[in-house]
Amino acid sequence: MKTLVLVGHPTIEESRMNKAWADRLEKEENVTVHHLYKEYPDMKIDVEREQHLLLAHDRVVFQFPFYWYSTPAILKEWQDQVLQYGWAYGSEGTKLHGKEFLVVTSTGGPAGAYQSGGYNHYSMSELLKPLQAMANLTGMTFLPAYAEQGVRMLSDDEVSISAEKVAAYVSDGDLKRGR
Repeated sequence: MKTLVLVGHPTIEESRMNKAWADRLEKEENVTVHHLYKEYPDMKIDVEREQHLLLAHDRVVFQFPFYWYSTPAILKEWQDQVLQYGWAYGSEGTKLHGKEFLVVTSTGGPAGAYQSGGYNHYSMSELLKPLQAMANLTGMTFLPAYAEQGVRMLSDDEVSISAEKVAAYVSDGDLKRGR
């Protein structure tokens, strides 16, 4: 299975977790790591190129730090530009049907902050519903998200362990193996 990882981190070199994930994933066979902010610093997405990349892969991964209960801006722009009516959705928009989609995300806050009654009031599952809806609309199968939480407090060893878990999950889609 060929996997496309769309990394949406505006300052990846300053990120311990997302950089570790991307660096580790680049070593995986059949995984293409695509840094959107490096590729499109002006936010002008090459739609045709991105659509060709999607067609060449079986699984699509959004990798990003969880900012303001959503993705960083480039991933939203990517969706707005690339997932066009008649191509990705609509009666003739079937290009992504049957592909798998998953989210790999990190939060600075601990897991307990992301639950009913927690600091943020909502679970990660609830907050990621717009991405699940996007996958559903485009005919992709939404796999359970991988969320590493409380990353600001993790040791270097824990960051490395997380990178190995993400590589296992992204490569084979088995969350049990990845977690």
